[in-house]
Amino acid sequence: MRVINLILILSMIATSYADNPLLSKYQTPYETIPFHLIQNEHYLPAFKEAMKIHLAEIDAIVSNQEVPGFENTIVALERSGSLLTRVSSPFYNMLSAETNDKLQQIAEQVSPLMSEHSNAIRLNEKLFAKVKAVYDQKDQLQLNTEETRLLQDTYDSFADNGANLSDGDKAVYRELSKELSLLTLQFGQNVLKETNNWSKLITDKNLLSGLPQDVLDMLAMNAKDAGQEGWLLNLKVTTYVPLMKYAENRDLRHELYMAYSTRAMNGNESDNREIIKKIVNIRLKISNLLGYSSYADKVLVHRMAENKDNVYKLLDDLLVAYKPYAVEEVKAVQAYANSLGADFQVQPWDWSFYAEKLKEEKYALNDELLKPYFELENVKKGVFGLATQLYGLQFVKNEDIPVYHSEVEAFEVKDKDSRFVSVLYTDFHPRDGKRPGAWMSQFKGQWRDADGKDSRPHITIVMNFTRPTETKPALLTYDEVTTFLHEFGHAIHGMITECTYESLSGTSVYRDFVELPSQIMENWASEKEFLNQFAVHYETGEQIPAELIEKIKAAENYNMAYACVRQLSFGYLDMAFHSLEQPFEDDVIAAEKAAMASTQVLPSIPETGMSPSFNHIFSGGYAAGYYSYKWAEVLDADAFSVFKEKGIFNQEVAASFAENILKRGGTEHPMILYKRFRGQEPTIDALLKRNGVRMKN
Repeated sequence: MRVINLILILSMIATSYADNPLLSKYQTPYETIPFHLIQNEHYLPAFKEAMKIHLAEIDAIVSNQEVPGFENTIVALERSGSLLTRVSSPFYNMLSAETNDKLQQIAEQVSPLMSEHSNAIRLNEKLFAKVKAVYDQKDQLQLNTEETRLLQDTYDSFADNGANLSDGDKAVYRELSKELSLLTLQFGQNVLKETNNWSKLITDKNLLSGLPQDVLDMLAMNAKDAGQEGWLLNLKVTTYVPLMKYAENRDLRHELYMAYSTRAMNGNESDNREIIKKIVNIRLKISNLLGYSSYADKVLVHRMAENKDNVYKLLDDLLVAYKPYAVEEVKAVQAYANSLGADFQVQPWDWSFYAEKLKEEKYALNDELLKPYFELENVKKGVFGLATQLYGLQFVKNEDIPVYHSEVEAFEVKDKDSRFVSVLYTDFHPRDGKRPGAWMSQFKGQWRDADGKDSRPHITIVMNFTRPTETKPALLTYDEVTTFLHEFGHAIHGMITECTYESLSGTSVYRDFVELPSQIMENWASEKEFLNQFAVHYETGEQIPAELIEKIKAAENYNMAYACVRQLSFGYLDMAFHSLEQPFEDDVIAAEKAAMASTQVLPSIPETGMSPSFNHIFSGGYAAGYYSYKWAEVLDADAFSVFKEKGIFNQEVAASFAENILKRGGTEHPMILYKRFRGQEPTIDALLKRNGVRMKN
């Protein structure tokens, strides 16, 4: 029976490969995705064919007459679905980085199909019986560490997705998971639409007083690209952030702030408030079906934090430590605004403007002073060079590798011995088809086949950085430099992984551990020895002056308590929605305000809301997990203290971090990996020390 099924699979593949590039063997360098051949119409039939083949592979496992064992059940299941992964990977990445109406329509068709496909596997009683048979004999199998982890994760993936439910509850689970998949997709699409649909043409330059010339040039180019004359404002971060920092026109800042902070809550077809209610309640229903009191209880079982109490302890401890400092920071900015003649309480649309002016007065430092030293090409050299110094990685641009947009670049990544490590794609600038923010993803994971051959990963990092103008190259802000380092840290995690099984490799780790490799990289941004290697003036070639670096270090903790408390507010909001044990029927914005109340240090604006555009928790993977950024910040401060002690380019420390953390993926519990690197569990002390915080009574 197994031979017949495998022959059937091969027959399916052979008849499908000829007319669809997604189903054909890639004739490209390193078998990278042939973006130049793929059309939108290829995706849906490829999905359907790949799902059909995947189910045939599952049937081969189920119908195998051999006694269920680790290889013929767990490994076979791990290896199945490779074609579906190959189809879905470019699709979902394009849906985030280069979407269009057609792709979004396809996504609405694919989403329920994929949900049903997943359920057909996870709720397959015969398949789960085989998995459970292997799991029940795990103590007698003499598995190694990675195999043990794969077995546990495989069993959990079934149990956590309804395999132990009754037939009636399985039917309910199927419908709920299908509906949830569509809702989270719609949420993200609505945010993108709302972001793209707002613009404001300015024809009187006086209204833009205070904006640096670089920003004015960018706004003028926005207008020109839209076939208009003047300066075109939009809600992309590259416009929103500098407008809030520099625009002297308070009414304009207010208008922009209100537009940004009311996205997807305007009572139109893109309003996400009712969708939030549905998402929260479906997650609760699914959790209850599986025996959990709340969605957070379900999720945190597989996190370092382990439970809600530990999450709230972290949030509460940080709030107690940082809020008194944040209150003082707000008072300082208010006093400064008053000294400039402001006869009003500083509002959220005033904060960046006056905070930036005070920073410039205190430290003689602003983005416009630094940007000439952060030309994108030079920053790339610096960031790539850091990976060379720490991990021996080499980056060579390869123009023969197809890319999905002309702005995207592809690099071959090799180790110090010139062995191939990975492909890296970089995509830096905002477009209408790209969602806001910055992220790392993969087009192909890493694994070893049955013969031990290492199949290396294809990684992508996507940002929304300042574009070049007609007169200047892309000059990054300091925040954009740190964002680059952050996403590049994720990329390294994905690129240098060395695991046997794809589901455990790279960034396939607990959500509250995955930010450690990214956040630790941000620490180099203010280090003199690092900046001196690449930060030169884009016109003169002059190295960044030592006094500017000193100002960066001096200003490093400027308003850091405010920033910390703001991030804590997002963590509290996330936990409030996902710790619910009863269906949510209240007003979304009222619930948001209540959840964030303890963190409020600026006036709360009743008409605005964070939740309707909070992609991370309602459309991304951070539901009951946004605290992870602060959890990982404790880890990264503690881990970087080792580099500070022994040298920020110390190869022995870097090798230990790579061997014990970066290369291991999810093959062991993250605390075991961390303690192997650090020699002890992390404490909050290193973070408090880095931020200059002392507990106040």
